[in-house]
Amino acid sequence: ISSNKASNAWREVQANFDRLARDGYLSRSDFAECIGMTESKEFALELFDTLSRRRQMKLDTISKEELREIWQQITDNSFDSRLQIFFDMVDKNADGRIGEAEVKEIIMLSASANKLSRLKEQAEEYAALIMEELDPEELGYIELWQLETLLLQKDTYVNYSQALSYTSQALSQNLALRKKGSIRKIGNSLIYYLEDNWKRLWVLALWIGIMAGLFTWKFIQYRERYVFKVMGYCVTTAKGAAETLKLNMAIILLPVCRNTITWLRNTRAARVLPFDDNINFHKTIAAAIVVGVILHAGNHLVCDFPRLIRSSEEMYAPLGIYFGETKPTYLALIKGVEGVTGIIMVVCMIIAFTLATRWFRRSLVKLPKPFDKLTGFNAFWYSHHLFAIVYVALIVHGQFVYLIRVWYRKSTWMYLAVPVCLYLGERILRFFRSGSYAVRLLKGGHLSWQCLDAANDQTCDLSL
Repeated sequence: ISSNKASNAWREVQANFDRLARDGYLSRSDFAECIGMTESKEFALELFDTLSRRRQMKLDTISKEELREIWQQITDNSFDSRLQIFFDMVDKNADGRIGEAEVKEIIMLSASANKLSRLKEQAEEYAALIMEELDPEELGYIELWQLETLLLQKDTYVNYSQALSYTSQALSQNLALRKKGSIRKIGNSLIYYLEDNWKRLWVLALWIGIMAGLFTWKFIQYRERYVFKVMGYCVTTAKGAAETLKLNMAIILLPVCRNTITWLRNTRAARVLPFDDNINFHKTIAAAIVVGVILHAGNHLVCDFPRLIRSSEEMYAPLGIYFGETKPTYLALIKGVEGVTGIIMVVCMIIAFTLATRWFRRSLVKLPKPFDKLTGFNAFWYSHHLFAIVYVALIVHGQFVYLIRVWYRKSTWMYLAVPVCLYLGERILRFFRSGSYAVRLLKGGHLSWQCLDAANDQTCDLSL
């Protein structure tokens, strides 16, 4: 357990005690509110009971002096102290042994205190994993030293305050350190994988299915048109890829609508949609866009444009309504609105995608001055604003598209309308909020598994 503002918080706790206490004693039911854990009342009550057991008493009320003693224990930043409280919460009968139900309970309490809804849902799974790993003889219990070994075996803890929080990923990494050789364990691993990833898998399957359907629909549509006789499978592939690009350029905005995602996390939709993986999905869509651009632009530039230019006058004649009575040159096609907007989009995407890669975003690439400005988070963030140009160019590109003359068949704007308006609304909301709210960074540190630990003045006083 760690405290973000232990040096100043005791005054607030005292004030809460004076407000809530009756006849100089604070009741157990008011303990959570007193220490600032109103959003984790279940965990606070378990903490109260644990520290009461240390005194070999079962208390319903405590005095201010007893509260002070408890406060000193729960705000002790030493890892050993926090770990001992953790074990005491698990081992309720103080016999040095814990069963699967107790492991599950502490995982759920930890998840509740840290608002880790996904870990709370999987508490039973990870409790079973811990027991399977540490109780191979199936005695029905493990000893506390075994659990301590599991928690400490992977990482060397640094000397500053570190929250005792184990997400599903961290638990999985520790449990995966030992190979599982039996068929039963392999089967269990597969079951656990499916239980852990079914939301991701069905969303990815749906997305890939929609892309495949759009590509196939447009591919077949152009194979039935006259232009196929002139440009062949080059144009069908380019148009199929274009349809997937319109879809992906629309939905790539949805995972970064942070306020909407935060709201949706608290709805029933969170039961079937993996909102916590929004950034990973954003990156996956970006990879699909890269593939789509290569197929679309590549087929235009090296395949169907040359075939159009080399076609006979008789073959070209029916296409004159789209390209003009005189057969265009390759340069004329590139210099047209479609060509120029396409080049602008590709150049902006190359810059933004390159600076968004892990090597540039995390400054793993060491460039000489002044090119070192091209690495780091700021370069990634500001280069992403090039997509404002990309979306404007994309709409223009879609309105001047070759081989389509009827306005309602030019569907690019239809794909983009809702996602772009939603994203613009979010950015406007953030702009106005930034002038009304401020968060002050109190401290930070670099954890041993390549994560940053940051504490600010908006976080809860206590976290597990």
